[in-house]
Amino acid sequence: MIAEGVVLDVDPHDLASLHEVERDAHGNLRIAEVNLGEILKAQVARRLKELGMKATLVAKNIGYELRCADPIPYDMEYTRDLGYCATKFLLGGGSAAMVSIQAGHFVAIPFEKLLDPVTGRARIRLVDVHSARYAIARRYMIRLRREDFEDPVLLASLAATAGVSLEVFRRRFEPLIADEPPALELNPPGSREIDLLSEPSEPKR
Repeated sequence: MIAEGVVLDVDPHDLASLHEVERDAHGNLRIAEVNLGEILKAQVARRLKELGMKATLVAKNIGYELRCADPIPYDMEYTRDLGYCATKFLLGGGSAAMVSIQAGHFVAIPFEKLLDPVTGRARIRLVDVHSARYAIARRYMIRLRREDFEDPVLLASLAATAGVSLEVFRRRFEPLIADEPPALELNPPGSREIDLLSEPSEPKR
């Protein structure tokens, strides 16, 4: 599963063939106009063919299915709070901002801070790869990890499955773990302890 925004981080030279795709006033590719699914499908098919593997590939845009999923209680509470804060913000004279809730507090972000003055597009907000949520989500992914390359028996099995030598397997796939964050430590030395049984900070009525 690939997010459509990944196209923003693709080398422009790799998108040179997309000269017919519509661009905005700043010359940026319109993401909706880039058929990323078909591009990736062709590349995956080519790589699988090189490995002697046959597979039927279908590119699927699941935007509609995701948007039509039933909201969970968190979704309903979060959107309710955003709507309430947005209304209070407007009634108080606020304007030209995106409402957000950060660490349980309402924060109005001015549009001017959201846009990159050079590209005219919204600033790219990257995922915090050092957070516990990311580390947990990553462990649930089916993907190559650093530990796979440290186990000679497993590595030999993976190379054999791909039908290539150990050297070729390393050269082709080891770059995938170059940016792998360190293992998650739930209680690292010096971490701040939170007393869950302490009295709440809200004054008693």
